[in-house]
Amino acid sequence: MAGQIRDCLPPDRNPRKPNVVLPKGAVDTHVHVFEPGYKLSPDRGYNPPDSTLADLEHLHATLGIDRVVFTQPSVYGVDNSAILNGVAALNAKTADRARAVVAITADVVDNELKALDASGARGVRLNTDNKGGMPVEIDAIPDLAARIAPFGWHIEFLFPGKDIIELMPVFAKITVPISIGHFAYQPATAGVEAPGFQALLELMRRGNTWIKISGANRVSATDLPPYDDVKPMAEALIAAAPDRIMWGTDWPHPNKYIVNPNDGDLVDAFGDWVTDEGMRRKIMVDTPAAFYRF
Repeated sequence: MAGQIRDCLPPDRNPRKPNVVLPKGAVDTHVHVFEPGYKLSPDRGYNPPDSTLADLEHLHATLGIDRVVFTQPSVYGVDNSAILNGVAALNAKTADRARAVVAITADVVDNELKALDASGARGVRLNTDNKGGMPVEIDAIPDLAARIAPFGWHIEFLFPGKDIIELMPVFAKITVPISIGHFAYQPATAGVEAPGFQALLELMRRGNTWIKISGANRVSATDLPPYDDVKPMAEALIAAAPDRIMWGTDWPHPNKYIVNPNDGDLVDAFGDWVTDEGMRRKIMVDTPAAFYRF
């Protein structure tokens, strides 16, 4: 089994300082951490590169990012230890510096949810795109939403872009906030008029969905910048729901096998998409601070 699981690329170990200066209090809403010593799920779809908390702190110091949201990677299944330990370590250094989106099963008990909330968890990740990332059946999502609602949590989705139209009725039944990563994996080459992207815009206009304009290298025609084909998607999403847009590095860019971008280039791509300083602050600071309750 282990021999069938591919090793994915490490991140660029030498992040460069971006040309864009991010606003004070900037939040990176999507990172993972892969410290040695944490047990990987046998059902995982890839082998992650070692990417430590120290690496992440160096990255954020270079990029000018002050706060972070750890997102549970599929390779750990529902063992959230790696990201929760990361949250605890960062918050011990600087209060309210880190939050987390965790993976749980449908039979989680209220005391477990309460403990997770106290640890900095603010949502549940459901990932149908990566093997091992979906521990809850689709038909159990409404019950899960009811369980997490008292804590003010949300559900974060990651799914193959082609699935969005089929999932629209599922989203319509969810009563807690929804977040979606990486442009909902809508391919930039299809353009903003594509049915999948139009469905995403409809979902954003409904008012219960937040989108991360992250993972440009996952939706662009090219793995490396300038990501000019992604810019129209970012602009359309911001126009549709300017108060519900967030950004993240997606560091260390797991499950990639050809080349990874320098994270300084990703910040500069964001700066190219969003030139207004007020909107930059809303996306990088105000919206995620409220959404994750920093």
